[in-house]
This record gives sequence, C-alpha cells and structure tokens, in this order.
Amino acid sequence: MGHNRMGISKRVTATLLASLALVILWSSQPLAGDTDEEIQDTILRQIEAFANNDQEQAWAHASEGIKRRFGSSQVFIDMVREAYPAVHSATAIEFTERVPHGSFEIQVVKLQGPEGKRWDAYYRMVMTEGAWKIAGVRLEPAELSI
Repeated sequence: MGHNRMGISKRVTATLLASLALVILWSSQPLAGDTDEEIQDTILRQIEAFANNDQEQAWAHASEGIKRRFGSSQVFIDMVREAYPAVHSATAIEFTERVPHGSFEIQVVKLQGPEGKRWDAYYRMVMTEGAWKIAGVRLEPAELSI
C-alpha cells in the first residue's frame, strides 16, 4: 500500500508542477490591449538591451523625438551610460504605478543602480504606430528600498 501511495503522490506533484508552469507562462505573456503589460514589456526590453550591449535594440524602443534629439544609437547609448547608470546597468527593477497624461503615460519604476543606490524612474511613454516607445526618463533618489 505504501508503495502505491508514493506513486500517486509523485504523479499529483508532477501534474501540479506542470499546471503551475503553464499558469506562470500564460500570465507572463502580454495580453493584447493590456497597457500596463505592454509598457512594462517595452521598458524591460530596453533595459535588457542595455545589459546585453545591444545598442540597436535599445535604440528601437526610443521614441522618434529621442531619435531626432540624439541622431544615432551610439550617441544615445553613450549618453545613457554616462548620465543614467541606474537605467543602463540596473541590478533590480520594480514597476509601481502608471499615470495617464492624455497623449502620453508615465510609468513609475523603482531601480537599483550598479552601485547599489536606489532610484525612482519616471518613464514617459508614447504610443507610436501601435507600439509604446520611451520618450524620456527622469530619475530621482528613492525614498524607500526595493
């Protein structure tokens, strides 16, 4: 009897783990029309591009206004590396609130920079041709830790 129970227990555990994995995979996929998910995904993809030194991918998430202002992906990456190390080399990221502002949205993100300092980042997000783009970031020292 004990042996049979063990087999059932292992099957139930495996089934539960498989179900949990599916739920996690499903919930991590952005849903069409889900503004929070789409904005967060854009920010995460740009931060990931910075981490991978993929300047073209980081540049792809910048708004047309940012592209006009900096002119090239290299100038843009150099500026972010120098002026925004917490964005360029974030070691922790936490999304907080999103605030609609008519033609744009502000997404608040708590970041920890490579030196351990914590920041509140205010991402200005604009919709361009059906995709969210980053139109700017303002950093302020964080009051609370991540």
